[in-house]
Parts: sequence; structure tokens; C-alpha cells
Amino acid sequence: MKTTKFIAVFMLFASTSIINSFGQEPNTNKKSKTETKISYVCSMHPDIKGKNGDKCSKCGMALSEKKKQIYTCTMHPDVMSNKLGKCSKCGMDLIEKKTKM
Repeated sequence: MKTTKFIAVFMLFASTSIINSFGQEPNTNKKSKTETKISYVCSMHPDIKGKNGDKCSKCGMALSEKKKQIYTCTMHPDVMSNKLGKCSKCGMDLIEKKTKM
């Protein structure tokens, strides 16, 4: 009797799991976490933003890829900022971080 109840419960669980798996569609449209959004700006008017192939609404120039600048302290490389300023640890001026290619 216990064996038949166990088999019945197991079959019910297995069939429910199988039916649920058929109802789900794989989502292939999700962007991976490593993909980053590239922004395009006018070199003359940095407030004008768009996507690849757009033109500036003020001057008509093609928008170019915006380069991200990172500033760091020469004494404390762990201190980083996206704008010029002073190091929070020693007060030295931050310099632009050189990217390795």
C-alpha cells in the first residue's frame, strides 16, 4: 500500500514537472551582463546624444562614440573617479588613467 502511494505521488510530481517545462520558452533576447551600452555624442555639442548613425541636431555632424575617461591617484590606484578632482586619501590631484592596449 505504501509503495503504491509513493509511486502515485512520484508520478504526479514527475508529470507536473514535465508539463511545466514544456510551457516555458527560452528567452534568447536578453543582453548579457558583459554587454555595455555605447553612447554617441556630438564632438562640438556634448549635450546632444544619440545612437550610431545619428547626426547632431544643432550642426549636422555625425555623432561619434563617447570615450569614457577615468581619473586615478598616482599614489592610490584604488581611488578612481569619472571627473578631475583630488584623491580622497592624500589630497593629490587625480590624473587620467592610461588604458592598456
